[in-house]
Amino acid sequence: MEFHAVFLALIQGFTEFLPVSSSAHLVLPSVLFGWQDQGMAFDVAVHLGSLLAVIVYFRKEVFAMAGAWFGSLRGKALCAESRLAWGIVLATIPACVAGMLLGDVIERYLRSGWVIAATTVFFGVLLWWADRMARQFKSEYEAGWRSALFLGCAQALALVPGTSRSGITITAGLMLGLTREAAARYSFLMSIPIIFLAGSHQASGLLDGSAMMSWSAIIIGTVVSFVSALACIKLFLALLNRIGVLPFVIYRLALGGVLVAVLTYQ
Repeated sequence: MEFHAVFLALIQGFTEFLPVSSSAHLVLPSVLFGWQDQGMAFDVAVHLGSLLAVIVYFRKEVFAMAGAWFGSLRGKALCAESRLAWGIVLATIPACVAGMLLGDVIERYLRSGWVIAATTVFFGVLLWWADRMARQFKSEYEAGWRSALFLGCAQALALVPGTSRSGITITAGLMLGLTREAAARYSFLMSIPIIFLAGSHQASGLLDGSAMMSWSAIIIGTVVSFVSALACIKLFLALLNRIGVLPFVIYRLALGGVLVAVLTYQ
């Protein structure tokens, strides 16, 4: 159990913020090794670890945005930080609406290995195309409300397993003219409310007492996902401008091929 928890938490932490699809990685252990689902409590734990990691890394930006946002509610003039905060709020709405309207349909019909394999490849190619065509001249603070809405709609697409939330939002950011780093930073900041809301929704399912809970797995999942996600964010932003997105595109294509082979011959 502890080994499974560490392994799955590492996968969650490293892939949550990379444009490589965490769902594609999480489906492999169950297909290859026949591992059982760790349960809803474990899912909440690893998402909590990822959430804490992005808040810690962007703590200066988060505090500045939060202060400016509350200031704007009290009638203060908008500034760069409050505009970005309002943009993040706007960008969260499409995924929330799509999740409420289509969540059950997606869970029932699209959560399969074949869908994950197809979306892993397709959205990997789309990321390569967006990066190749990108103008890359804007920072995240220059993204207006139309850009926020477009990024939010892209984030809603990530409800389809294999899409990769960070991958599709970075793709959308590049399409809008954001630099690679700005697109990644906007994507990471967008993840804070959406991970919080998704985790809260999952946590509400634990209140009825029907979910099995292993406290050792929960603690391990939270700590390991936090450490791995924090390291991932730092490394990704440090290397992004140097290596670009092509290595991740190639990796997605290879991963999609592995999934197809495993699903075909299992």
